[in-house]
Amino acid sequence: MDILYQIRARQDSFSAGEGRIARLMLDDVGFAASASLEELAQRAEVSTATLSRFARSVGCRDLRDLRLQLAQASGVGSRFLDPTGAPESSGFYRQILGDIETTLHQHLAGFDEARFTDAVRLLGKARMIHVFGLGGWSAQCSEELQVRLVRFGYPIVACHDAVMMRVTAAVLDEDSLVLACSLTGRTPEMLDAVALARNYGAKVIAITRSASPLAQLADVLLPLQSAETSFIYKPTAARYGMLLAIDVLATEVALALPEENQERLRRIKLALDDYRGGDDHLPLGD
Repeated sequence: MDILYQIRARQDSFSAGEGRIARLMLDDVGFAASASLEELAQRAEVSTATLSRFARSVGCRDLRDLRLQLAQASGVGSRFLDPTGAPESSGFYRQILGDIETTLHQHLAGFDEARFTDAVRLLGKARMIHVFGLGGWSAQCSEELQVRLVRFGYPIVACHDAVMMRVTAAVLDEDSLVLACSLTGRTPEMLDAVALARNYGAKVIAITRSASPLAQLADVLLPLQSAETSFIYKPTAARYGMLLAIDVLATEVALALPEENQERLRRIKLALDDYRGGDDHLPLGD
């Protein structure tokens, strides 16, 4: 149960005493979660009996259940309970750009060339490459990896359906490779599918946070850094770290066999010019 939502949704129906309890809990979730019943009653200027009625009013079994729900609510982190407000418009745009630049520099500093070399080696050995990604950006990046590597002749397919990932993992073998994308490295369906693929001998390259459960399953890890700030209203800048890792990996792949890949890119350019026309510097189908 989302206790904070339940309290907000019932504010118009509370008695005067229950209303004071509600305002106290919404204004200071941390205090409400850690305070004793006597402290809560004293701060809200109500009796313990009123606290009990309030607990039942918001859908809790009793006061003990209310305290448990408040503890869970306070566990989401202070930046979602008391977020940093938006700066002025001019500063807002600078902050977005600054976070992106900081994220890119942090990731670049954390990249190890040897890891990318190992990743290219595994990609070259694979008979088939399956890219797994769940959620918003991770799913999009799975398709981005397919776009980047198929142009260099790699047999690769992206998958971002949890059931299909399990089905795919169950039929892999030692000649298969899973390339797993996850900003958190903690999505249960992703972890299950990757573990299943490893069980059948497939190698794993993971683009995810270091020390995450997914990172522990990887034969080669391309590490992502934490990029969250207290300003919760903008998209996470960690997306750019994953995209940077993909671009570096794709470039390393291309340069591993420059002459062969130049010919492949020439063919793509010829096919696209015949289809759409345009100048020499248009993207190759992006």
